[in-house]
Amino acid sequence: MRTRDFSLELRRPLTTANGDIERREGILVAVEVDGVTGIGEATPLPGWTESLADCRAALDDVSDPKTALETGTLDETPAARHAVSLAHADARARRDGHPLADAYASDPHTSLPVNSTVGDAPVEETVRTAENAVSEGFGCLKLKVGARDTNDDIARLRAVREAVGPDVSLRADANGAWDRWTADRFLGAISDLDLEYLEQPLPADELAGHAVLRRLHDTPIALDESLAAVSPGRALASNAADVLVCKPMALGGPDRVLDVAARAEKTGVGVVVTTTIDAAVARLGALHVAAAVPGERAHGLATASLLDSDVAVDPAPVQSGEMVVPETPGLGIDAVDIFG
Repeated sequence: MRTRDFSLELRRPLTTANGDIERREGILVAVEVDGVTGIGEATPLPGWTESLADCRAALDDVSDPKTALETGTLDETPAARHAVSLAHADARARRDGHPLADAYASDPHTSLPVNSTVGDAPVEETVRTAENAVSEGFGCLKLKVGARDTNDDIARLRAVREAVGPDVSLRADANGAWDRWTADRFLGAISDLDLEYLEQPLPADELAGHAVLRRLHDTPIALDESLAAVSPGRALASNAADVLVCKPMALGGPDRVLDVAARAEKTGVGVVVTTTIDAAVARLGALHVAAAVPGERAHGLATASLLDSDVAVDPAPVQSGEMVVPETPGLGIDAVDIFG
């Protein structure tokens, strides 16, 4: 197994309720299966995954990638497991001569709508960013909330809804910033805005509180950070979510997301696949996974524009609010483009 470090600056810091994200650092992985090389990516995000140092140490300890996956030795380091799992799946799909999505579903999507993320900013800038995204073809916007006074966030959402009209889907993401009283007040104030969902209003481990909010309000509730704090099975059993926001990097690989999606479908809970602002390899992995998930929801994969550079040319750029799944074998990026 070969590895290569990388570091990518964001074009501008992304402000969330948990602070600013300014840079993404990670490790690219190459794995060989039957003489065919596949590639994966580990881009840790503390709070979601292990640290970069722990990720590197875990990868350094891998002598046989397949055995590491089968024995669970990477289970405590999800970013490292993601890299190995994705690389192994990419190699198998290349060997078998089909796109990775075809290995995950019998009839995967060939293209997918994606949401545009609107970071925290004053009302005027928020509206301008939202209008620009809609003019570029996005039909779904996710607004970051929770970093400022709740009244300001309510005003921002109202201004955006007025600016983009009723046909654009709106999501709000609080990144676990609120207590139950604040979330209850927010949901009551925006009940007429027809949000697709409010994502992670409460801290990650407050499943009971999210379940209460679901009972009290019509706006659907999505869980994101909670999936890094509790098992997806527990999240589903708690009746705390209408939607699970699944990050392959945080869950430990594409196979883990597909397992969660299958369980969620049985209980009537939707799934949205998102990145952790990853480089091209992991974004493509998330795209192939999303293509295998049933339903027509927009996924959170349009994050390439947040990066100032990338590890390879992206074969699936966002066009008019959609991403087309590469038809070439595997991920759609050749290992030689990454490792030379």
